[in-house]
Amino acid sequence: MTDLSVLRRAVPAALLAAWLCLPQLVVAEPVGLTPADYYEFQFISDPQIAPDGGTVAFVRSTVSEDRRSRESSIWLVASDGDSPPRQFTRDNSDRSPRWSPDGRQLAFISGRQERSQLHLIPLGGGEAHAVTKLEQGSITSFSWLPDNRHLLLSLRIDPTVEDPNVKAEEKEGPRPDLKRFRNPVYKSDGAGYLDESRVGLWLLDSQNGGLRRLTGHADWNDSNATVSPDGTLVAFDADRSGNEYAGGFNQDVYLLEIETGEVSLVETPPGRAWGPTFSADGRQLYFHHQTERYAPTTLMRVAVGGGSAALLHDGLALTAMDLQVPAAGQGPFLRADARGVRPVFRLDRGGRTTPIVGAEGTISSMSFSANGRQMAYIEEDESRLAEVFTARSDGSRVRQLTRFNDELLSARELQNIVRFSFANEDGMTVDGFLLRPVGFSEGARYPVVLNIKGGPGGMWGRQWFHEFQMLAAAGYGVIFTNYRGSTGYGHDFQSAVRLDYGGADYRDNMLLLEAALERFDWIDPDQLFVTGGSHGGFLTNWITTRTQRFRAAVTQRSVSNWISEAGTQEYPPESMTAEFGGTIWTNFDYYWGRSPLKYADRVTTPTLVIHSDSDQITPVGQGKEWFFALLANGVETEFALFEGESHGLSRTGTPVNLVARLELIIEWFDRFRDQE
Repeated sequence: MTDLSVLRRAVPAALLAAWLCLPQLVVAEPVGLTPADYYEFQFISDPQIAPDGGTVAFVRSTVSEDRRSRESSIWLVASDGDSPPRQFTRDNSDRSPRWSPDGRQLAFISGRQERSQLHLIPLGGGEAHAVTKLEQGSITSFSWLPDNRHLLLSLRIDPTVEDPNVKAEEKEGPRPDLKRFRNPVYKSDGAGYLDESRVGLWLLDSQNGGLRRLTGHADWNDSNATVSPDGTLVAFDADRSGNEYAGGFNQDVYLLEIETGEVSLVETPPGRAWGPTFSADGRQLYFHHQTERYAPTTLMRVAVGGGSAALLHDGLALTAMDLQVPAAGQGPFLRADARGVRPVFRLDRGGRTTPIVGAEGTISSMSFSANGRQMAYIEEDESRLAEVFTARSDGSRVRQLTRFNDELLSARELQNIVRFSFANEDGMTVDGFLLRPVGFSEGARYPVVLNIKGGPGGMWGRQWFHEFQMLAAAGYGVIFTNYRGSTGYGHDFQSAVRLDYGGADYRDNMLLLEAALERFDWIDPDQLFVTGGSHGGFLTNWITTRTQRFRAAVTQRSVSNWISEAGTQEYPPESMTAEFGGTIWTNFDYYWGRSPLKYADRVTTPTLVIHSDSDQITPVGQGKEWFFALLANGVETEFALFEGESHGLSRTGTPVNLVARLELIIEWFDRFRDQE
């Protein structure tokens, strides 16, 4: 008996006749990514390959059930990819896994106690247990010593504290709601107003929990500490001139002898040296260096025993973001922005860089086995959320080990980037990127959003950015560019916007729009929209003072007035003076002349202003001033204020607020779409 005969007996004849008249194949409408899909994302980070290269530990984070926080746990996966990943820790606040040198233990930070502590868990079985009992301070980073017993901790703590395991004494009676500041650097985005705590180095005995202070001072932080291969030395960087909290640029590299506590200065060129890394044999130190604030970031090497530093890479083509020297004859390896991608490069003799993995995507972190022959890393692109990969250190045998987001993303139509290029007035080649709308049909016309990145440093390209996919799902094309000032295109390109905010950066974005209109005839020139955040928010404001061709704008965490910005954001006078070629009093015309507020009476574009009230980089007053100016000049506008959020709302904000922001952007554009 056929399936059809069974169906005929089961349903009335009229219904069967109607069913038989239906097309044999029903094609569903494409479903793109929506803001609410963010709640289902699984975020993978911090891959740490075991010393023997056989296993990778990593962190998986998800949005909590109440959608107001994120939960994280540590997972393990075999590096050969032959078995699925498994959850290794069960708490919802575990992070920063680090293998002991013998591979038998995993150290990690967890908030399962009242305050975050360092924990150990044996790989052979057993429960995790806290090895710190901190009552004051917090762990910013840590690393193992080769003896498998001691760990180097970087603690942010009041340097006057003698024992972090003892609670601070509380004064009796009422205390005023008062904060006092003496330093130009007195606040930071995400942290708010700063207290007197500083980062110092401590030695932890994991067997008895004993802590020994190695460094700590009220005027500076000792950062980026790393242990020598033999466990006798620690290299770190610091500005011990006393000017760190005045906004000073100086930074030096230091060596500390763990046994004696003696600290010595490493001979480096004048300027800023940071991020020291030992060679595999412990005889050399690699470090980053800049001669001044806007000079190229170079890579240098100096003998641990003393001598002059040697230049390894001039930083003119690439700016290294990371540097690792896993084993003799392996590397050095670095990550760097490169024309819209971020691969892992090997630094060869003569300063040449060779891409190893990630040439078509974005690598966000990497680690190496003890022999340097295997690596684990996180990779993503515009249609893939970050997942764990492994490869040999020569770039062969690439394996994807995790696929946490495949089920969700396979049910969504995602758009791939189309890259094109154009020339600016200085003859520089500028990259443009485009995503087509979901459900794109040849011959139809579609609206387009010009989305402007922040910075002006940094780079967009082949990386996961859910906002683009969600705009595409809502029926918009998306275009963006790495305008002058962006990293990934060489130092000259990055420097070309210096003292020209609202000039070169503005022109490159408008040239992008013209190039896109010329190349893609499906873009409706009467349906153009614009948005951007941070420097992109400044440019959104600036653009609407220069043209009325956009139907609507959404300006996010923007700058509207460089005069008030200079005195209210986290950067001290020394930094702003360098960035703007003088103070408000010595270079007033530039500050005010490049402020969108000066020209707000020219704006006609309906504008949604999005800002966070705890933003210390572009304080909320910038959004308020722009909102007031638009109201005063009769422009249709609304102000969306997110309480308790910082500058990073779009990336690390409270999930429900992050999603609400995405919904607001799409809602605002939809309001003005297709209007006559």
